[in-house]
Formats: sequence, structure tokens, C-alpha cells
Amino acid sequence: MTELLPTIWFILISVLWTGFLFLEGFDLGVGMLMKLFARTDRERRVLLNTVGPVWDGNEVWLVTAVGATLAAFPLWYASLLSTLYLPFILVLLALIFRAVAFEYRGKMNSDQWRRRWDLAIFLGSFTAAAGIGAALALTTSGLPLNENGDRVGGPFVWVTFDAFLGAAAVVLFCLAHALAFLVLKTDGPIRERARKLLIRLLPLAVVPLLLWAATVHLAGGTVWTGLILAVAVAAAAASWFAEWSSHDGWGFIWLGAALAASLACIFGSAYPVVLPSTLSDAFNLTVENASSSPYTLGLMSIVAAVGVPLVLAYQGWTYWVFRKRVTEKSIPDAHSVSPL
Repeated sequence: MTELLPTIWFILISVLWTGFLFLEGFDLGVGMLMKLFARTDRERRVLLNTVGPVWDGNEVWLVTAVGATLAAFPLWYASLLSTLYLPFILVLLALIFRAVAFEYRGKMNSDQWRRRWDLAIFLGSFTAAAGIGAALALTTSGLPLNENGDRVGGPFVWVTFDAFLGAAAVVLFCLAHALAFLVLKTDGPIRERARKLLIRLLPLAVVPLLLWAATVHLAGGTVWTGLILAVAVAAAAASWFAEWSSHDGWGFIWLGAALAASLACIFGSAYPVVLPSTLSDAFNLTVENASSSPYTLGLMSIVAAVGVPLVLAYQGWTYWVFRKRVTEKSIPDAHSVSPL
């Protein structure tokens, strides 16, 4: 069993990243749509209210994914985050500004005040999505690491085509996923506009994600990862057809399935390598040479077996409580509040 623990934790970390991109995907996408889609302040407030009860809970998946990587694969964590120090700092700052903007946007009844915080939400959401997409893509394509797992080259050696592909894949998926979420969570003109835009955007939005999966599969995949890639393509097509035929729930589910299948293909094709070295295959970090001790992994497994179901239950309950649609009629007029 101890020999299987590194593989089990590699799968669990893959699941955590999938859960993060599925839940935070529409969350980040809604933040970007604040500037790209919403036309009035009331519409922006509708968008904010769709994710208001859940956005901070969704970010727990990012913290858990990074924390699990540190505990289960410390060499993977150290090499990846030290090499991508600058983009991860930008992601962290983006998430901070985005969170502050969510809280402070409605603290003053001023159009200029709200416009500035709307811009912060947009830039924070875009930067976080692009940075995480680039980091995940580089995890599968490789970085210039030496035999000690240290970066070789300057601070911008990570700026490659694969990084831009991963950034585009996550940003475009977040936009499409957010539109599918708005079709589920809103009603009236916003919902109809979101559906129409989603039908036009979806075929383009999934192309970078599928191209990323296909690239990793061709580099080291097997027959079963090829079959999963085919499932991802079929799920994306099913999502478009469901939205076109006004089956909103199925459209959202199939789009999530396309993401899950794409990431399963990506991580499955990369296995057992967790971080390739572009200098030499001998310097690759794998589930064997980058993992923690069997005792650490065993203890983590016990904690995860207790904690993960609790988190899933709590988040499921949260989504159930706030399941109703949000409309413009449910948003009160903006007004000033005098301090006591």
C-alpha cells in the first residue's frame, strides 16, 4: 500500500485542481464578465450576487491543492513555485485585490468608486485565471530544472508558448463556464443574453483547453488517455447542443465534464512525471522521487478521508441554500447609509 500512496496523492491533487477550476472557474469568469458582459450597475450587482455566497468557499480548493502539493510532493512544490515566483506573486496579489473589491464595492454610493472596484475585480479575475492556467500548463510541459530541481536561466524562462496556451485555456473556459452559470442562476434579459453569447463563444472557448490536452497526450499519452480526450471533445459538443436546445442544467454539467475529462487526459498523460525538466529527462521530478515519506502520506490520507467529505458536504449545502435565481428585480436601488 505504501508504494501506491504517491500515485494516490497524485490523483487526489489532480482532483483538487479539477475541483478548483470547476468551481472557481465560473467564479473568475463572472468577475471578468463584470466588464465584458454587464451593461449597467444593476446588472453588475446581479452578477456579484450570483457568486456572493460561494466565491470565498471556492478558493478553498486552491489553498488545498497547493497545500496538498507541499505536503505530499515537497520537491514538486519547491521547484514549481520557486521557478514561477513572479507569476504566483501576481496571482496572489490579484486574488487579494479581487477579494477586497468584492467587499468594498458597495461601501459608497458613487459611480466612480464602483467603476474602480469593478476594474479591480476584472483585472484580479483575469490575472488569477491566466496565471494559474500558465502554471498548470508548465507543470505538464516542463521547466529548465537542473539535477537539484533548481531553475536554470533568468526569471522569465517560463514565458513560453505552453504558458500562453494554458493561460488562454483557463481564461476562455472560465468565461464560457461563467456564462453557463449565469444561464442557470439568473432570469430575464441577462439570462437570454448569456445563453446567446455562450452559444457563440463555446466552440472557440474550449479549443485551447482541448489543444493543451491533445499536446500533452501526443507527448506521452496512452490509449486510455486518448479515449478520455475523445470524451472531452464529445462532452464539449454535448454542452453546446444542450445550451442551443435550452437545456441549461445539462449544458453546465457537460461543460464541467469536458473540463474534468481534459484534465484527466493531461494529468494521466503526464504521469508518473509531476514536473518535467526541459534540460534532461534525468532531471524530471516524478511521483517517486518528489514525494514525501510513506508515513507522511499515510497520515495525510487519514486526515483527507475525514476532512474532504466534510468540505464537500458543507459546500453542497451552501449551493443548495443559495440555489434560487437572481434577477434585477431582486436587487434594491443603490443608496447611501449614514454612519451611526
